[in-house]
Amino acid sequence: MIDTIAELDRVRDDCKRLVTTRSMLSAGAAVVPIPGADLVADIGLLTKLLPQISNRFGLDHDQVQKLEPHLAQQALVMASSLGNTMIGRMVTKRIVASLLRRIATRVAAGSIAKFVPFAGSAVAATISFGAMKLIGNSHVEDCYKTARALLPADQRAVSATVGKG
Repeated sequence: MIDTIAELDRVRDDCKRLVTTRSMLSAGAAVVPIPGADLVADIGLLTKLLPQISNRFGLDHDQVQKLEPHLAQQALVMASSLGNTMIGRMVTKRIVASLLRRIATRVAAGSIAKFVPFAGSAVAATISFGAMKLIGNSHVEDCYKTARALLPADQRAVSATVGKG
């Protein structure tokens, strides 16, 4: 478990770099002119990425189950209040597909754009990259807020005074 705000900040920065890398892979898959290939790639990428992020913050399913009961409950309540259904839970392809449906307009526009000669592939890649960054970074921030709420009281106080400066 993360015990300091400095460690928490380092994990957040590492996770954002991981999201950027996976977003580039998603953009690469969006260029492939096979209908649905980008969606299949995104589901595969997110099914692995989201649990990796949760794990790095100490918030994956197994880690939350091992927390003291009041901390586990606090983590799940915090995640729920943020609208995050993946913190502390098993991430399945069904959950990821549901998440992608929330940004379906972007995904559909990217899928259609790839059939426009020349510029279409670039547009599809850009949309796919942006959608993956949006989902990934949103999960990073939700994990960050949840993990920060679980920090020892003295560290939460440090983070509150640092933010006011």
